[in-house]
Amino acid sequence: MSNNLDIQQLLNHLESGLRDVISERRIAKPLMIGIHTGGGWVAEVLHKRLELEEPLGLLNISFYRDDFSQIGMHPQVAPSSLPVAVEGRDILLIDDVLFTGRTIRAALNEIFDYGRPNQVALGVLLDRGERQLPFQPDAVGGRVALSSGEQIKLSGPEPLALSINLQESR
Repeated sequence: MSNNLDIQQLLNHLESGLRDVISERRIAKPLMIGIHTGGGWVAEVLHKRLELEEPLGLLNISFYRDDFSQIGMHPQVAPSSLPVAVEGRDILLIDDVLFTGRTIRAALNEIFDYGRPNQVALGVLLDRGERQLPFQPDAVGGRVALSSGEQIKLSGPEPLALSINLQESR
């Protein structure tokens, strides 16, 4: 596998998949929410491409993580920003990488604290294909299998770039 991934091709595939989800589910005015930070960056790009009317929402799931007691709090936690009510809404939840499913679980918990959406469609730039929880994306930019010592790094927001790096030991 190459060390750098073609982010534009991944974004194109994800955008196409999201358009299909919107069409198939007859979603008229979706609310897009990105998961801080990488998912927020990807959501910004997709929000513009899809020309969505509703303002973009951003979730910071730090307080909803199930490993909070183990890893502690990041020193620069920003609040979530949901500019409109989620009650009864169709939501496009966007993240950069889907791996274990724990980030998605935390994001859904936070969304439901704001209200009960009609439906949530999940879009991810990359799916690593390994799960600890049963979540599957509705739209995906691409899939990648990594060895245990590799991790995906998204840098951005300008320019947005993906790379595969060796994981640093703690």
